[in-house]
Amino acid sequence: MDTSRVDFESAEWRVTAPGARHKFVERGGKRIRLVEFTDTFVEHDWCPRGHVGYMLHGELEIAFEGRAERFRPGDGLIIRSGGAEKHKARSIGPVARLILVEDV
Repeated sequence: MDTSRVDFESAEWRVTAPGARHKFVERGGKRIRLVEFTDTFVEHDWCPRGHVGYMLHGELEIAFEGRAERFRPGDGLIIRSGGAEKHKARSIGPVARLILVEDV
């Protein structure tokens, strides 16, 4: 059955790295992810992918080359792809949770 609704409650968490996990759905060339980072997550490599997102819970710091920005609940974010804004994320506090929308 086709539906526009994304049911994150019935999706299983998938661990992507120590201290990071996500649930996701892909449709129409887009991926929507519910992402959770804990304060134990360490991103070793720069991420070159683009993201559009919305902070739900906690606080997330995203380091870019030469600067860092903090995102709190209610903040949106837009990160360009292709390495123009390569970045590393880390949770400030026990847990940061956000929604990300990405091209597949």
